[in-house]
Amino acid sequence: MMFLLAPVILVFPISFSADAFVAWPPSAWSTRWYVALLHNEEMVTAFRNSLLIAACVTAITLLVAMPAAVALTRWGFRGRDALISLFTAPLLLPSIVLGLAILVIFAGYGLVSSWPGVVIAHLVITLPYALRVLMTGLSTMPPFVEDAAGTLGAAPWQVFRQITLPLMTPALVASAALAFIVSFDEVVISLFIAGTQLKLLPVSLYHYVESWTDPLVAAVSALLVLGTLGIVLIVERAIGLGKAVSK
Repeated sequence: MMFLLAPVILVFPISFSADAFVAWPPSAWSTRWYVALLHNEEMVTAFRNSLLIAACVTAITLLVAMPAAVALTRWGFRGRDALISLFTAPLLLPSIVLGLAILVIFAGYGLVSSWPGVVIAHLVITLPYALRVLMTGLSTMPPFVEDAAGTLGAAPWQVFRQITLPLMTPALVASAALAFIVSFDEVVISLFIAGTQLKLLPVSLYHYVESWTDPLVAAVSALLVLGTLGIVLIVERAIGLGKAVSK
């Protein structure tokens, strides 16, 4: 386990290096690369863009995945299995193949290097994750609770709003956290779709390490690790991720 976590752990001491290039062990310690990061306009802009796009993608993912999960889990209809396979197919495709296919399609509609294009491209990969988590949450929820509410006279919308939705809270929060992290961290598809005009953090980091070998990237990586860990811990303490996937 320590062998697998070693690259993640090493970015923290390297990010506090005072050296002008990545070296281990650092010859001196400093916060100069965190200060440099705050003054790097491209990285700050890319971080803000990635944050906004991840928030938009998360909201749209939940709006699409929730009714789709209810229909696929609760309703039996012809073609249901084919729809599930269609929704989850992006999980099985290599990211580079998926990114190239999206680029070919989007180029014809002028969506490359645009906010709508990146949001739609990220939806392709976040939707399967959210759908799987929500379908698991719905399939493990006791169906007699909804049946009892309907038998007592509650309308279908009341049953969904007052019974289904509260019971689905753990799965919804887990889906939102997963969609946000996947969208914020996506680099391969963003490389194809974002282009040169729209700055995104993973793409900017990729281009930065092509030209520079200083510990600025380690500082960004350390902050991203802490941010991701913070989201996971907040969700775990609030509702428990295990409730969404293993109940």
